[in-house]
Amino acid sequence: MEFIPKDIVQALRDAEARGQARRSRLRIVSGTDSWPVLRRWRGGVALDAELVTHLRGLVELHEGSRHIATLLIVASEVEGGELICTVKRETRVTDRAALDFVRAPDAPIGYLPST
Repeated sequence: MEFIPKDIVQALRDAEARGQARRSRLRIVSGTDSWPVLRRWRGGVALDAELVTHLRGLVELHEGSRHIATLLIVASEVEGGELICTVKRETRVTDRAALDFVRAPDAPIGYLPST
């Protein structure tokens, strides 16, 4: 087995991270700032630590130009070139208001005028 120099290994890891950021359409938006999401899992996201070193608070998660969720980030730490963010709450964005009553499945959607 051959020995690969550390600088080449680091360059390969950096290239892989840049490729992941390009492939991912997900991004975190906070105010006017925006960062691509490298990885996402239940309870957290990973961002490029070269772009942002600390992130905390209420942020938006976008897929392309569509706002898909609001995240509450409670902790973040840098590990292996990634900023690992712990998400306490994730609220999905919907295109309609929530119902404040129980709707029967056979209830009419609307009424037609009588003729």
